[in-house]
Amino acid sequence: MRIVREESELANNLELAQTEALAAFKNGSVYIERYIERPRHIEIQVLADEHGNVVHLGERECSIQRRHQKLLEEAPSIAITPEQREKMGAVAVKACQEIGYSSAGTFEFLLDEDGSFYFMEMNTRIQVEHPVTEMVTLADIVRNQIRIAEGEELGFEQKDVLIVGHSIECRINAEDPVKFTPSPGKITAFNNPGGPGVRVDTAIYPGYVVPPYYDSMIAKLIVHARTRDLAIARMRRALEMMVIEGIKTTIPLHLKIMNDENFQKGNFSTKFMEEFSIRENER
Repeated sequence: MRIVREESELANNLELAQTEALAAFKNGSVYIERYIERPRHIEIQVLADEHGNVVHLGERECSIQRRHQKLLEEAPSIAITPEQREKMGAVAVKACQEIGYSSAGTFEFLLDEDGSFYFMEMNTRIQVEHPVTEMVTLADIVRNQIRIAEGEELGFEQKDVLIVGHSIECRINAEDPVKFTPSPGKITAFNNPGGPGVRVDTAIYPGYVVPPYYDSMIAKLIVHARTRDLAIARMRRALEMMVIEGIKTTIPLHLKIMNDENFQKGNFSTKFMEEFSIRENER
């Protein structure tokens, strides 16, 4: 009886999804995909030129996210072995070769707890989190994308790609760090953190007015160090040095994440923020 009931519920849910799709997109086609209980969000950066040369630059981990919006990224992933990196990278490279892709791009995957990975989508562009890959490989992805667009060859092979150290990027948003409500307004003071292994990508300055109309991200804070533990410590110091006054930002949230034991141990999935919020509310 239980099997019959589950099949009936599946049929009803499928019909409901078809009805919604038809109403919204004039197309009732749907597909069923595997459900992963505690996935990690892993993506592979690729570069492909118009001469058939394709390389991957390793992976980024983007599992720390809220409502499927990434909060911070790091490279390499603590969950990926060299063998998995080679396998996932080979899949991305082969896909580029099969479709004749040229430019920079990113293949996004869900990684299951048993090591299996499943394709989600490909982003045919530079992504917000590309700096962490640049930090650990010394590859200038933007420069290479421009060179590819001009018809030039990559000029290096897969064997030339080395991953050194660990990099973390925090997205600094103009939002309330607790309620996540937008916080537009005038920036009255801004201190840019610096020092070895610290990079800041931003356009803000004292007197800059954050408008309410666009994405809330106003800066990217990126660090690089020899190990992940050192990268976390460096990010913590950089966040403490970074001062943005006049509006609320997510800097305090990122500091709490850096201090979280589960994050430090690499014990997380895409459900991290849900569990993190519960722990914070219990304190």
